[in-house]
Amino acid sequence: MNAGCVKDGNAEHLKREHSLMKPYQGVGSSPSSQWDFSGSTLVTSSYVRLTPDERSKQGSIWNTVPVYLKDWEMHVQYKIHGSGKKNLHGDGIAIWYTKDRLHPGPVFGNQDHFVGLAIYLDTFRNDLQGMDVNTYPNDEVADRSFPYISAMVNNGSLPYDHGKDGRNAELGGCSSEIRNKDHDTYLAIRYSKGRLTVMVDIDDKNEWKECIDIGGVRLPTGYYFGASAATGDLSDNHDIISMKMYQLMVEHTPDEDSLDWTKIEPSVSLLKSPKDNIDDPTGNFRSTPLTGWKVFLLLLCALLGIVVCGVVGAVVFQKRQERNKRFY
Repeated sequence: MNAGCVKDGNAEHLKREHSLMKPYQGVGSSPSSQWDFSGSTLVTSSYVRLTPDERSKQGSIWNTVPVYLKDWEMHVQYKIHGSGKKNLHGDGIAIWYTKDRLHPGPVFGNQDHFVGLAIYLDTFRNDLQGMDVNTYPNDEVADRSFPYISAMVNNGSLPYDHGKDGRNAELGGCSSEIRNKDHDTYLAIRYSKGRLTVMVDIDDKNEWKECIDIGGVRLPTGYYFGASAATGDLSDNHDIISMKMYQLMVEHTPDEDSLDWTKIEPSVSLLKSPKDNIDDPTGNFRSTPLTGWKVFLLLLCALLGIVVCGVVGAVVFQKRQERNKRFY
C-alpha cells in the first residue's frame, strides 16, 4: 500500500460514526456521544491516553455505535512509550471487536471470556519458559521476541492465559518493535469474506507490512470496536491517536446476503497455534471446538450410518436365510 493508504485509507468509504479522530468530538458519556471511556483514560486534544506511565492502571475507550458492515478495515494510530528500559515496561494495548463493551477486566483492561475478536499488542513477556527451546522443542513461540502482536477469536468459552501470553488460543502473530518510536506507528485490521489480515507500519516508510493472515474466520455484525490497556508492576503510556473505520466494497453471493449476520457465532474453521505444535510435532491444522451445527451434522451422519448398516445387515441376513433353505 502507498503512503496515502496508510494514513488516510479511502476517504470516500470512511465511516465517521465508527471513527475516533482529533479533536475527539463526540467523546463522553452524553446520550449523543459516539465514544465512551472508562478507568484511567484521559482525553486530550492530541491523544487519548488509556493509561499513564504508572503502576496498576487500566483504561478503555469504546464506540457506542454497533457495526453492521460485513467487510471492513480499521486503521489504528497509536503510541506506546515510557521511561522503562528494555523488558521493564508493560503491559500493552488490545483492540477489540466484541459483543459487549465497557466491561473492565484482567485482559489488557477488558473482560476475560469475551465474545468476538481481539488484537493484542503485548509488550511484556510473562512466559519466561517460552524463551527456552528445550522447554518447548516444537513450539513456534520459543524464539519469538516481544513486543508481540497476536490475534484471538472467542465465542466466550476460552480464557486468556496470561501465564503463556495467550498462546493457547493465538491465531497467529508477529514480533514488532512498537515501543518508544520517534515517529507515528500504525496498525490495520482487515476483515473481508472470512479472511482476517493484520498489518503494521512502524518503520516510518508509509507502507504496510503483513503480520497476520488467516482464512476461515467468522465474525458477526452488530459488535462494537474499542481499545483498552493495562499496567501492572511495570508500566507505560498507552496512547490512541486515532481509530479510522473504512467500509470495504465487496460483493457477496445471494446465500451470503440472505444470512442473518447478527446471529453468526465467532469462530475459526481452521486453527494452527503454538499450543498445537507442543502436542503434535507435525504442526498439522486442527479444528476449533465444535459449534452447534457441526454437532448436528455429526449426529446426522452417525444416524445415517446406523440406518445404512441396518439395511445392509437385513439384506445379508435375508440372503443367508434363502441359502439355508436350499440345503434342506
